[in-house]
Amino acid sequence: MHTAMRIILVSAILLNAATCAAADKMKPGLWEMTTKSDAMKAMPKIPPEQLEKMKQMGVKMPDMQNGAMVHKVCFTKEMVDQDKPPASGREQHCQNKSFNRSGNTYTAEIVCESPDMKGTGTVKGSMTPDSVNSIYDFNGTSRGKPINQHMETTGKWLGSDCGDTKPFPMPQKK
Repeated sequence: MHTAMRIILVSAILLNAATCAAADKMKPGLWEMTTKSDAMKAMPKIPPEQLEKMKQMGVKMPDMQNGAMVHKVCFTKEMVDQDKPPASGREQHCQNKSFNRSGNTYTAEIVCESPDMKGTGTVKGSMTPDSVNSIYDFNGTSRGKPINQHMETTGKWLGSDCGDTKPFPMPQKK
C-alpha cells in the first residue's frame, strides 16, 4: 500500500477508534471495520497466489470487497475507557486537533506537518454501542505530490471475545 495512503488510513482508524471510545458508549471486544475510498477502488487486485505467499510470510492483509477494505480490530476496555483521542505516533506524521463531541457525534481536525506529508483533514462521525460511522477528508501533499482523499468507515461490534485478533496499537499522549 502506498505510504501516504497507509499514513492516512492509520490516522483515520486511530482517530475513529479514539473518538468512538471517548463517547464511552463503545463496547470493548472485536469489531469489523469497513473503509471505502476512491483510492481503494483504483487499487489493483492482488493475485490469490501472491496473497497466499504474503500470508505464509506472516503478513496479514485485510479483505478487499467492492472497493472497500474490511478488517477486524480489537478494542480493550482500557482503550474504550479513554476520555480523549490518543496522539498519533511518529509513524503517522499527523496530530489530532480540535476534537469535539456532542452526544453520540464527534468532529475533529487532523494536521500533518512532516517532510513526507503536509496537509489537513477533517473527520466527523457518530456511534452507538454496537456501531460506528465516520467520514474523513484530507487535502495536502505526500512527498511533494498533491493528495486529496475521501474515506468512509463503518464499524460493527462482533462480540466481546477478540480471539486471535490483537488490540490495535494506539500511541498515548505523554
